[in-house]
Amino acid sequence: MNNETLSFIFLNTAITNNLVLAMFLGICPFLGVSAKKETAWNMGLATTFVMLISSTCAYGVNWLLVKLDIEFLRLICYIAVIASAVQIVEMIIKKYSPTLFRALGIYLPLITTNCAVLGIALFQTAREYNMFQSLAFSIGGGVGFTLALLLMSGLREKLELADVPDVSQGAAMTLMLAGMLSLIFTGFAGLGSTNG
Repeated sequence: MNNETLSFIFLNTAITNNLVLAMFLGICPFLGVSAKKETAWNMGLATTFVMLISSTCAYGVNWLLVKLDIEFLRLICYIAVIASAVQIVEMIIKKYSPTLFRALGIYLPLITTNCAVLGIALFQTAREYNMFQSLAFSIGGGVGFTLALLLMSGLREKLELADVPDVSQGAAMTLMLAGMLSLIFTGFAGLGSTNG
């Protein structure tokens, strides 16, 4: 059993071991949906919701699989839970905000294959978190994912107003920004250690 505090798990996941900028999970939506702050914010909220639902269900599924001694089905069950949660989010967004649904485009159904979402479920199981720790971990992961998207979108919006050389416009500049953000978050690496 893991004895980390909820605040430590939350901050460690959101900042120190940010899924996108430190662990490099969920890069596709990070690069694809981070052009505008509003879209980045909404994608972050949708992904956070999916992470929360998936984490909660993964905890229950893992408990059941361990009781039935069929842990080998864990990955398949987690993927099914994530796909179901994404479908729920997609139906809600399509019903209540068709504009947002069109803005998110292909990236909304791609939350199903977002390795950050699957990583949350797998990491919490491997770390043997209890239910409350799993919730703190998933919310921290979602907050960190949203933070990464918002930071990237803010930088990309500012660069639209800057005079950038032709050779570094578009994808090249996006990748350079992602690398710099990742280096900045790497500076937090020592903060997450539990060893004195």
